Amino acid sequence: MVQSKRDYYEVLGVERNAAPDQVKRAFRQAALKYHPDRNREAGAVEKFKEVSEAYEVLSDPEKRNRYDRFGHQGLDGVGLHDFSGMAVDDIFSVFGDIFGDIFGGMGGGRSRARGDHGIDIQAVIEIDLKEVATGVEKSLRFQRNDFCEVCGGKGAQPGTSPKTCRACGGYGQVERQTNMGLFVTRSVVNCPTCQGRGVVIDRPCKKCHGSGRSAKECVVNIKIPPGVHEGQRIRLRGEGEPGRSGMARGDLHCILRIREHEFFERDGDHLICRLPIAFTQAALGAQVEVPTLTGTAPLKIPAGTQHGTIFRLPGKGLPNLRNGRIGDEIVQVLIEIPSRLSRAQKDLLHKFATTEDENVLPESKGFFERVKEYLTGPGGDSEKDE
Repeated sequence: MVQSKRDYYEVLGVERNAAPDQVKRAFRQAALKYHPDRNREAGAVEKFKEVSEAYEVLSDPEKRNRYDRFGHQGLDGVGLHDFSGMAVDDIFSVFGDIFGDIFGGMGGGRSRARGDHGIDIQAVIEIDLKEVATGVEKSLRFQRNDFCEVCGGKGAQPGTSPKTCRACGGYGQVERQTNMGLFVTRSVVNCPTCQGRGVVIDRPCKKCHGSGRSAKECVVNIKIPPGVHEGQRIRLRGEGEPGRSGMARGDLHCILRIREHEFFERDGDHLICRLPIAFTQAALGAQVEVPTLTGTAPLKIPAGTQHGTIFRLPGKGLPNLRNGRIGDEIVQVLIEIPSRLSRAQKDLLHKFATTEDENVLPESKGFFERVKEYLTGPGGDSEKDE
């Protein structure tokens, strides 16, 4: 079962009508509080990823609008980053200058070292049980931050080029010295001039504002094998976002959601169908048609069938993802008692009732015998205190 997510406004502690500056300020505060370099408590990393995910949605007008209208399900297919599976260094790459402003040189060396790694993103694909049974190929439309089409990912206006940062010599990092009384400490931090990029842009690209990245809509085809389960992931290598250097791309993780079925519940590779039948069918026996994923199948109901009796249709379930073996369809009969009877039906049932003997049926006989023993045995209510 997929774990439910908290409301993004609750995660950041802002009202639903909060202005963009308020959302950004709340994210800064939460990021400072839970950043793993400042907070060593258990669960801090998970909280840091949670607020990063909330900020990614609420800071984007289109994503925020979809979230406000449809909740978490409204974000399916928009290409959100998979923060749950990302290292903290990769999250730095996603937000870039925001983290540079907040933390200065914190994590700068690690982020730089991992700059060649692409960024993973995730999307959701919804399928039904029929598609689980047969396997299916789906076309997924999603968004990702890709190289800017105008500047080709350089960040500079066409016809111009970024220049090597003079402050750091193109390394993206500088040494910082701190005097602490008798001691002097040195540390390596992101260059404040180029924000760790190693280059400066005099004339930024007007479309991407110097970031070298812009939102792009993409379409990919995904083959889903038979027998998959709710929440499983299919990874498409190289369909994620480019890293800082652009040398490598991340992966696209497709999370599978399986729609609820009108008749079936899933139990591993088996399907459970609860079939209502009339009490006359249960008493007299009947031949009924049971729904299956491929149509219907005949099922013989023996006379005297009791409420809740289980029948099994072999090979009418779902294939196993590993070995392809197909499960069964389990049919549980539920005897329905009519809530309204016509006068003729009541007369017939009254005549039938005069022929009944509650002590004849083996099951009812055993029940009433146990009741009698309970009432007359040691400690029973029928014993009177002397």
